[in-house]
Amino acid sequence: MNKLAHRKEVDKEGLNLGEIRKDFPILETVVKGNPLVYLDNAASSQMPIQVINRISDYHLSEHSNIHRAVHYLSEKATAEYENSREIVKNFLNIESSKEVIFTRGTTNGINLVCQSYGSKFLKEGDEILISYLEHHANIVPWQLLSEKIGTKLKVIPMTDDGDIDFEAFKKLITKNTKFLSLTHISNALGTVLPIKEMVEYAHEYDIPVLVDGAQSVPHAEVDVRDIDCDFYVFSGHKMCGPSGIGVLYGKSKFLEKMDPYEGGGDMILSVSFEKTVYNKVPYKFEAGTPPIAQAIGLGSAVEYLQEIGMDKINQHEKNLLRYATDELNKIPGVRIIGTAENKAGVISFVIDGVHPHDIGTLLNDDGIAIRTGHHCAQPIMDKYKIPATARASFYLYNTMSEIDKLINGIYSIKKLFGA
Repeated sequence: MNKLAHRKEVDKEGLNLGEIRKDFPILETVVKGNPLVYLDNAASSQMPIQVINRISDYHLSEHSNIHRAVHYLSEKATAEYENSREIVKNFLNIESSKEVIFTRGTTNGINLVCQSYGSKFLKEGDEILISYLEHHANIVPWQLLSEKIGTKLKVIPMTDDGDIDFEAFKKLITKNTKFLSLTHISNALGTVLPIKEMVEYAHEYDIPVLVDGAQSVPHAEVDVRDIDCDFYVFSGHKMCGPSGIGVLYGKSKFLEKMDPYEGGGDMILSVSFEKTVYNKVPYKFEAGTPPIAQAIGLGSAVEYLQEIGMDKINQHEKNLLRYATDELNKIPGVRIIGTAENKAGVISFVIDGVHPHDIGTLLNDDGIAIRTGHHCAQPIMDKYKIPATARASFYLYNTMSEIDKLINGIYSIKKLFGA
């Protein structure tokens, strides 16, 4: 077994990791006698005490329904809910807060666009482009639409190292291509797609573009106006916020023409048995009682990340990725799946002769939490002819010492299996 010396954490990016880790009480958890090493951030990140307290404060002293009353609590809750919309607008450099739609998460946002835009503006024979690198949430909704109206789904291939095949992408665009929907960063491989260049190329053919930012917004600065995408979606639970909340950004020129995705509650101005008049954007797409506490928690999470600095977070994760990659590559019989040049803080790997589920189970005995399986990206697994991978994914509170524990854990697994 490789014995790596315990290191004193020194962060070159100015992050005070000791103080940051104090913000996350769950990191004090002990698993089977070992301190928790949480490396499953691509699935869900942890919440800092500041966000937990903000949500608690809402429930303790602000809870009420919004937009529907003139009493104190309703006005307070409404103001805080709308303030979170403003926070998100500024965070992504969105032009207007009416282009910020609160959803239940990334998947809900993609389905909203698929149904509200796709069902209205796409027709039989139209082609929708996605990539081989997509999460199931950006595959299945478009398949459902194709079954419903007869659109065709075309897939941009990936290279052997897990990158997008840009030249193939350009060749796939035809006069029938009417929509492009892409992940910004692959949740399974960590590949960062050249989104800005792909959006620019698609727009030369007047093709609208949706970007799945679930793995990008938490980890790096995102400017939707610079990217110039037409829709952008992400989730709160991957960026220090609560679950059950996400955001759909959409350009007003599209949102104004799209029909509502769901009916009832706040999405109406007036209702009779003969006719319903829909509310204005963004409320047209926020039916029923919204996730008020979750939206306020998301606003608090954004403020927390901004206070630390997205550039610092991004560079810290790059340092972790570089170190983990170098150490894994030193271990015989360990193979990293997805070696694109431009990657985020995600490493998928396999160990010869060991099933990924066994890797995850044995690492859990050491208190190390990783994700195993197909990561809701089965086509990628099929591409590499493997059933699953083990995946370690990093965030702002992870340390080099935790990478050392992961590496030592892998050496222990190899020894146990006689490798």
